[in-house]
Amino acid sequence: MPWNRAKGCQDCIGGRRSTYNCSDNLGYIRRGLNGKQLIKKLVHICMIDGKKTRSRAIVYKTFHRLAPHGDVIKLSVNAIENVKPICEVKKVRISGTTRLVPSIIATNRQETLAIRWMLESAAKRMGRKRSLDQCLYAEILEASQKMGIARKKRDDLHKLAEANRSFSHYRWW
Repeated sequence: MPWNRAKGCQDCIGGRRSTYNCSDNLGYIRRGLNGKQLIKKLVHICMIDGKKTRSRAIVYKTFHRLAPHGDVIKLSVNAIENVKPICEVKKVRISGTTRLVPSIIATNRQETLAIRWMLESAAKRMGRKRSLDQCLYAEILEASQKMGIARKKRDDLHKLAEANRSFSHYRWW
């Protein structure tokens, strides 16, 4: 049932919106990236020295290269979903020794890490004759097929978290 300012919502008390009582207000539940958020996040993470126009041009050139492969947004979201890490390890000092304690990552940080890793791996691919948009294009294609440098980084992180699973009882945050 949509929100109508004049009538109010039937599930709300006194016509006011309530986080606890209204069935329409499910904004706190995150459903993943949509197209606008993806582009905005890519542009912001790709930006160096505050040059947003240059980073926007790189992202749009990459999307232009991805166009023949189908829906660009779906392909990019699929690539990010394949690279997103579920858990990470944090260094915790316990009785004089530093241990790597695995912990679960928040959704927003998962997406940020995935995009950052994809951009870092694209920067590693760059050579004399290849630009960043060409390398990012190749990395997104490989990540959507569950391959590539960024996907390997995710798998290595998961292996490290699995190896240090015995220290998970030190997690108190």
